[in-house]
Amino acid sequence: MALSIGIIGLSQSGRTTIFQAATGGGAASRPGEAAHVGIAKVPDARIDKLCGMFKPQKTTFAEVKYMDLGASVKSLAQSGVGGEALRELSNMDELINVVRAFEDDSVPHPQLTVNAGRDIEAMNLELTFSDLAILERRLGRIEQSLKSAKALERPKFLAEQELLGRLKAELEKDVPLRDVALDADEEKAISGYQFLSAKPLLIVVNIGEEDLSRAVELEKEFSGKFSGKGCRVIAMCGKLEAELATMDDESAAEFRSDYGLSETGLARTVRASYELLDLISFFTVGPDEVRAWSITAGTPAQQAAGKIHSDIERGFIRAEVVAYEDLIRLGTMAEAKKQGVLRLEGKTYIVKDGDIAHFLFNI
Repeated sequence: MALSIGIIGLSQSGRTTIFQAATGGGAASRPGEAAHVGIAKVPDARIDKLCGMFKPQKTTFAEVKYMDLGASVKSLAQSGVGGEALRELSNMDELINVVRAFEDDSVPHPQLTVNAGRDIEAMNLELTFSDLAILERRLGRIEQSLKSAKALERPKFLAEQELLGRLKAELEKDVPLRDVALDADEEKAISGYQFLSAKPLLIVVNIGEEDLSRAVELEKEFSGKFSGKGCRVIAMCGKLEAELATMDDESAAEFRSDYGLSETGLARTVRASYELLDLISFFTVGPDEVRAWSITAGTPAQQAAGKIHSDIERGFIRAEVVAYEDLIRLGTMAEAKKQGVLRLEGKTYIVKDGDIAHFLFNI
């Protein structure tokens, strides 16, 4: 299943432009909805080298599903289509907040002046208000349930009431839920609510071409103010990246070189998202297919096998593993085995980024 990322932002922030940069302009609108959905392949140069080695019939990159809601979180907190879109947003793995930092007289800012710091704080408030509305509704229901609850039911309701009351107090102090310390049981207890301020957040500061030379400086400035647990900041020119995303690779690379850009906007956002979500990639290879799989860092081999198929996880015997760098250096699986770098690993082996794995199983 593809990593899912919801793109949010205030009006005239360039939210849709960033979406186009990430998806190469290819997207599908759903009937009756303003949302756009696009699938992007996760750039990974290692895939190209592995394909050159194995000459597979099929190549499969990891994927990211981007959804641009086409509206603010505040306006989505309404009934009908907006309410449905808000529920879908709550199911995303991560949020990207696009913040305007470019000047453009032809696109007036709703607040008349461009102030990225102010707009970051405004979106944080929108996420907070959305979560507060959920908490207040649930606390109201708990209060009603307690009136008729049996003795054995009351402790569960009271524990939930205490936890949600604590979260509400933190939100009222403008503390996002991702910054609230929770133990494993508490995290599990609130996971079903899918609070927006609890989700990992990537802030994309959308700069103009005239500020490209200051991109690193601006990124550091805003990171110092807004980065934190589960929150990162990057700066990019959405308009330029959207234009380059529609070009052929050779032409786009030439333009990027002229602008001093070493990687695509998609590559930057995906890399930042993977770091934010603590994701890594392992590979399965062969003449039939070379494929990348995304997993959370620290995943044991048996669980990683389950990404491929639940039967492989259930009947896991062992994994044959070689590091990408070792395989590229030695040239073939046979040579990797001969040199002793193709290893047999058990179910508790922690899969590493770049591992090439073949899982043996029996069901």
